[in-house]
Amino acid sequence: MNVSENGLELIKRFEGCRLAAYQDSVGVLTIGYGHTRGVKRGDRITQAQADEFLAQDAAGAAADVGRRVNVPLSQNQFDALVSFTFNLGDGNLKSSTLLRRLNEGNYRAAADQFGRWVFAGDILLEGLVKRREAEKSLFLS
Repeated sequence: MNVSENGLELIKRFEGCRLAAYQDSVGVLTIGYGHTRGVKRGDRITQAQADEFLAQDAAGAAADVGRRVNVPLSQNQFDALVSFTFNLGDGNLKSSTLLRRLNEGNYRAAADQFGRWVFAGDILLEGLVKRREAEKSLFLS
């Protein structure tokens, strides 16, 4: 399964796009729509490069979801999980209660887990609260 345009728009909305390298909320150098691999201080990219990084990173997150989830998913459920994984990484998906509940076939209990992932370090971030609410809503739609 591939992430849809709707899923990519969700990621874009919450990641935002910055064409110059910056430190994210936990200090990771980031560029474009949340791209982190190989980013160095002072890096600059074009919008076309940001779009390409997004496509590559979203495809990687989609592959992670496909590898970890053992139950059928709707496109909306898949897109919500790709956004979640894009933001938090495969390791967090793999170890999450969200994935465990989902693979047990308990979709509702899985959806209820989105709201637990709203901290950067020990700091509650309102942006993450809104993102997880949007992901949960998409997952349940």
